[in-house]
Formats: sequence, C-alpha cells, structure tokens
Amino acid sequence: MALMDAKEYDPRPAQKRRRIIATVIVVVLAVTVYLYLTRYDSEKKVINNFFHAIEQKDFETAYGIYYADANWKQHPEKYSSYTINQFKLDWGPSGEYGAITSHQVDCALEPPKKDFVSPSGVIIVVTINNRAEPRSMWVEKKSRTVTDSPMKVLCRGQQ
Repeated sequence: MALMDAKEYDPRPAQKRRRIIATVIVVVLAVTVYLYLTRYDSEKKVINNFFHAIEQKDFETAYGIYYADANWKQHPEKYSSYTINQFKLDWGPSGEYGAITSHQVDCALEPPKKDFVSPSGVIIVVTINNRAEPRSMWVEKKSRTVTDSPMKVLCRGQQ
C-alpha cells in the first residue's frame, strides 16, 4: 500500500467521540448541580416533619423527631433535661408562637466556617405562622436531632 493509496479520511468516528465526551460532561454537570441544590433536603425534611407533627398537635411524635428517637417513651429518663411537658409548653398553644398552624422552610445553610471548626449540623430558617421574624433551627447531620440554632441567620432576600 502506497501513500497515495490510503483510505479516505472519515470524520464520523471523531465526531462520535466528541459527542460522547460532550454528553458525559453535560451529564456530570447536571448531576453536580442537582446534588448541590439538594444537599440539605434530608435536614429540611426533618424540620418539615417536626412542624407537621406540631401543626397536627401530635406533640409526642414531634418530641420523638426533636430527639431523633421514635421510641423515646421506652426511656423518658434519657431526656429528663427537656421533658415532654416542657416541650408541650414551648411548642404548644401557650408557647412563643401560640398554636402553630403553618410553617415554611425559607432556606438551609451551613454555618460559616470561621464560627465553627467543623460544623456538625445545618441551620434551617423557618417562618412560623407567617410571622415577619423567621426562626433558625439546627439539625445535626448524623443524628438528625433538632434544636434551636446557636446563631440567628436570615436567608438571602430577607431583612
């Protein structure tokens, strides 16, 4: 075979390779964006379940969510520092918000690294009963327990 007898160049394999590479890049970017946007969904779900139980006046379920222990009744002494009765006073009709009838999760974010060496939780900002002042709640990443946030935060766009 001489140089002049070579096969004619076929651009299709190179085009196919470029399309596959472009498709893989687009898919990886889409998955990355999706994972970034949904990174705090499990913590938001905990807060939503917590407030749904309170709105239904199911304080025992809400207390179990608060401590991430559905079987808290089996060992109530474990939670003697914040009893179910105190919980009902704080989150029931006589609490700061009165009877809680609605909530909206405004945003979720990690605390600034300068304030925490390694943040173990996520701050979830919630508007309760359509009040102007939102409440910052803290959800531990591993245990999914709920507490008040150690710092008050506002979402972007809130004043």
